[in-house]
Amino acid sequence: ISWYMQKNRLYGLLISAGLSGRMGKFKPLLEYDNKSFVQNITEKLCSICDRAIIVTGFNSEQIENDLSKNLSKANLQKVKFVLNENYKAGMFTSLKTGLLHCTDSDWVLYHFVDQPTLPLEFYNDFVNQIDQNYDWIQPAMDKRKGHPVLFGRKVIEKILEAPDNLNLREVTRNGINKKFRQCNFYEIFDDIDNIEDYKNLAKPDLE
Repeated sequence: ISWYMQKNRLYGLLISAGLSGRMGKFKPLLEYDNKSFVQNITEKLCSICDRAIIVTGFNSEQIENDLSKNLSKANLQKVKFVLNENYKAGMFTSLKTGLLHCTDSDWVLYHFVDQPTLPLEFYNDFVNQIDQNYDWIQPAMDKRKGHPVLFGRKVIEKILEAPDNLNLREVTRNGINKKFRQCNFYEIFDDIDNIEDYKNLAKPDLE
């Protein structure tokens, strides 16, 4: 067990509440590597986090059924489903809803549902970057910032105190000490918004 596990409680927070409007299909249940997006990510979160908070909204029952059916018993015990009834008001409300269940955690790994391709190797390296001198840790590559993001208690509190009509960028613009972790995982830029993006996932890397 690495030092961060001994000293910090780490929760995974997966936002899976939206309508998938531009996709035309329900994004959390699209498949990558023979598993749904939401299963792919949840299994990796469970392997590195003390808990995995799954925020649902639209089609919440379908997500719960998928994970209840396909996760191992040990992983399922780490999972907590949280329903954001106000999910149509935007992702920031889902983030706040999830964070209400993370107040006993030291760090949160904030994850979008359309990044199922990141390998476990990324997560193992990333969570080992936890450093009490920072409030926010974000992966970067080629001078671009990616996701997911790690943030500590100070950020959790700031988000929970912020009004629902703000966004994460506005809330963390000032007074947050940020660290950018250079990495070689281009998957940190995944943003699967439409069918074309999804089709490109299935293609091998052509570099």
